[in-house]
Amino acid sequence: MSFLIEVSFLDMRPSKALYEDISRHALQLEHFAPTLTDCRITVRHTEARHRTGNHYRVLARVSLPGAQFEARRETGNDTHADVHVAVRDTFAALRRQLQDFLQVRRGEVKHHERPDAR
Repeated sequence: MSFLIEVSFLDMRPSKALYEDISRHALQLEHFAPTLTDCRITVRHTEARHRTGNHYRVLARVSLPGAQFEARRETGNDTHADVHVAVRDTFAALRRQLQDFLQVRRGEVKHHERPDAR
């Protein structure tokens, strides 16, 4: 690992299992973008609801030389009822952004020429 991983827990107690899950996802990003310089993740417990469960916000920011990317997810519907699912989906969004950016940077994206205007 050659980049900084910073995890912040707001309005909740730090969780070792969640920290390890976040670290694992962050390290997987390095396979797509070996030049990552830092990865900052904030997990916030927004409110506790007796009937619908706890709600969380996950914000992740990564930096490369010359570029920054950000993704966020909130729990609140049934698919993101678990904070680990929100973390997974946040990192999936970051991975897609990084892949798209790096394809353009490497010139792997096809440029369609416009037909001449008549």
